[in-house]
Amino acid sequence: MKVVVTGGAGFIGANLCRALSSRSPVSQVVAFDDLSTGLSSNLEGIDAELFVGSILHPDDLGEAFAGASAVVHLAARPSVPRSLADPVATHEVNATGTVRVLEAARRAGNPHVIVASSSSVYGSNTELPTREDLAPHALSPYAASKLATESYALAWASSFALDVLVFRFFNVFGPLQPAGHAYAAVVPTFVEAALAGEALVVHGDGLQTRDFTYVDSVTEVVATAVLERVTAPGPVNLAFGGRSTVLQLIDLLESVIGHELARRHVSARPGEVRDSQADQGRLRALFPAIEPVGLREGLARTVAWFEETQRGDLLPTRQP
Repeated sequence: MKVVVTGGAGFIGANLCRALSSRSPVSQVVAFDDLSTGLSSNLEGIDAELFVGSILHPDDLGEAFAGASAVVHLAARPSVPRSLADPVATHEVNATGTVRVLEAARRAGNPHVIVASSSSVYGSNTELPTREDLAPHALSPYAASKLATESYALAWASSFALDVLVFRFFNVFGPLQPAGHAYAAVVPTFVEAALAGEALVVHGDGLQTRDFTYVDSVTEVVATAVLERVTAPGPVNLAFGGRSTVLQLIDLLESVIGHELARRHVSARPGEVRDSQADQGRLRALFPAIEPVGLREGLARTVAWFEETQRGDLLPTRQP
C-alpha cells in the first residue's frame, strides 16, 4: 500500500510519515514537499521517500501519485498573520493547490484522499463546543482558504465519486513544530522562551481559549483513517473537546518545567478567533477506540524534545 503525504516534510506531515511507516499493510510512504517551509531533516530516521515537488505543478503530483492507494493532503501556507501579509499567496497554495491535488488524484485512479482543513473556518461562531454543522464564518484570508480547501474536496467527492475525508485540525502541537519566527504557533514559542529564560509573550489578556491537540493523537487518527479508508459526507473535527486558556497553558508549562515563567502581555492579534473548542461527536463515532494524549503529557513530551534538540543544536526554525 503506497501512501503519499503532501507537506510530508513539515511538522504534522513528518510525524504522520513516521506513524504510517510503522503500520502494516503500508509498504511505501512518500513525503511530497517543496521544502519551502518543511525540512528534509524532519524525515531522518523515518522509512519514507522524499519527493521534492510543488502541489501547484501537475506533473510533480502525477509522478508522485502514481500507484498510490491513499493521499493525505497536508501541504498548505499556514498562519493567520501570514495570510494577512500576503492573502493572494495563501489563496494560491491552499485553494488552487487543493484543486491541483484533487485533479491529480482523479488522474491517478481515485485513491482515498484525506484533506486537512482548520478550526479557523468557524470564525466568530460563539456556540461552544463547535459542531461541524454550524455555519462557517471565516475571519481571515487563511480561514477563507481552508474553507475553500474543504469545500473543493467535498465537491470532488460528490461530483467525481472520489473517496474523501476532511478533517478540521485545531491547535496541534508537539515535536518538530518550529519556533523562532514571526508566525510560530503558541506552544513552541512558549517552550522555546521558557527554556531560554525569557518572558512569554501573551497576545491580549491570555483568556482566549484553544482546543490543544498533541500531534501523536492527530497522526493516530489520520493513520487509522488511511488504513480503514474512512470517509464522511462532511467535515470532521480532529480534536477531543479540550478547552484551555493561554494562561492555563502557561500554568501547565510551569508545572512541567518546575518553576514560574515571566509573562509579557502585548496587543491582541488581528483576525484571531477568541475561543475554540471542538465538538468531538463525529470523531468519536468514526474512531471510538482512539484516546488522546492529555495536554500536560503532550507538553512534557514537547519540552523533552526541545531539550534534546537544543542539546544537539538541531532545533528547526523555518516557518511551518
